Amino acid sequence: MKQPTITIDPKILGGKPIIAGTRISVELILDRVTSGMRIDEIIKDYPHLTKQQIQAALSYAKILVRKKSSRLKAEPIILYTHEISGR
Repeated sequence: MKQPTITIDPKILGGKPIIAGTRISVELILDRVTSGMRIDEIIKDYPHLTKQQIQAALSYAKILVRKKSSRLKAEPIILYTHEISGR
């Protein structure tokens, strides 16, 4: 039987989705990827992870977004961003 790659356990990291057998959350992987890190760089920082585990974390996040967006009403979503000036 195939073992899950992403698990949720209320006793680990408050129930955040994690890579099975670790304390590394999907959120941490997403933070690294959105900061511009490549998969090989993440593996360098976390050598016990595999490329497949990182891809599973990204796929898990994609599935959540897809499920969430399918339940949204036809209202537009507005995202506000800003830059912080060092002046």
